[in-house]
Amino acid sequence: MRFKALFIFLGIENYMLPCFTKQLLGVDCPGCGLQRSALFLLKGEFWAAFHMYPAIYPMLLLFAFLGINKLSPIKYSNTITITLMISTVGFILTNYILKFI
Repeated sequence: MRFKALFIFLGIENYMLPCFTKQLLGVDCPGCGLQRSALFLLKGEFWAAFHMYPAIYPMLLLFAFLGINKLSPIKYSNTITITLMISTVGFILTNYILKFI
């Protein structure tokens, strides 16, 4: 509840960047929905965040792993990083393709 009041007070939703690809070409880009999804995630609306941009969770998992690996190196980190990158890109491309179907 405190976070919602903080977001309303700061007016974060008013400062979101527009998608220039959508403005210029009239079609969504592969990243459309990422900002709104992150905002839903910060508000605690986890299902709405996934529904808005399904790649948000694999992306967060990748960034968290990279941060943890930077602090204390993990065995097989290259394999794990590549796997997380491939899954993130797979989610992004799948979401992008499904938008047009």
